[in-house]
Amino acid sequence: MKIICIGRNYLDHAKELGNKITTSPLFFLKPDTAIQPKGHPFFIPDFSNNIHFEVELVVKISKNGKNIDEKFAHKYYDEIGIGIDFTARDIQEDCKKKGLPWEKAKGFDGSAQISNEFINKKSLKLEDISFSLNLNNSLMQKGNSKNMIFSFDQIISYISKYYTLRAGDLIYTGTPSGVGKVEIGDSLSCFINGREMLNVNIK
Repeated sequence: MKIICIGRNYLDHAKELGNKITTSPLFFLKPDTAIQPKGHPFFIPDFSNNIHFEVELVVKISKNGKNIDEKFAHKYYDEIGIGIDFTARDIQEDCKKKGLPWEKAKGFDGSAQISNEFINKKSLKLEDISFSLNLNNSLMQKGNSKNMIFSFDQIISYISKYYTLRAGDLIYTGTPSGVGKVEIGDSLSCFINGREMLNVNIK
């Protein structure tokens, strides 16, 4: 199972971090060990002083595919969930300055939170999915799939040029603006169309 994450897919988030907009999807991988055991709290690692939350809609691939044409991409997923891409922002920025890969800032253990359940896409309007993240019951991030630079189908088609997609692979589709730092004792809640899908306690 692969965890594929799309970067800079919301204009407002790219701007808040001072990043350039890409002309094709930017993606990176997390190992399967990044998935947090369900119900477990997230422990802030001792190698970072600046762990940020990034809420994202997550597509679960339903069947294997390679070189998928965009017009057929909708046949390769049935469900949408929500996740948090935890990022060691201090390590990421240091790696960027040195021109080094920054997977260690994104792929550490527990960095890929995922909802316990997914929603069948037939019950969603894919081009208008509202999602959000609350920090200690205060709204911090609010996004909508209509504001994605690259759609679900465009993302799947593009990734499949480089990697064979397999059933069970997860694609984190990018985060809107409002990312921020977590502290010990915080609680994060994530919602799709107002429905709570994920809750994470920070230790």
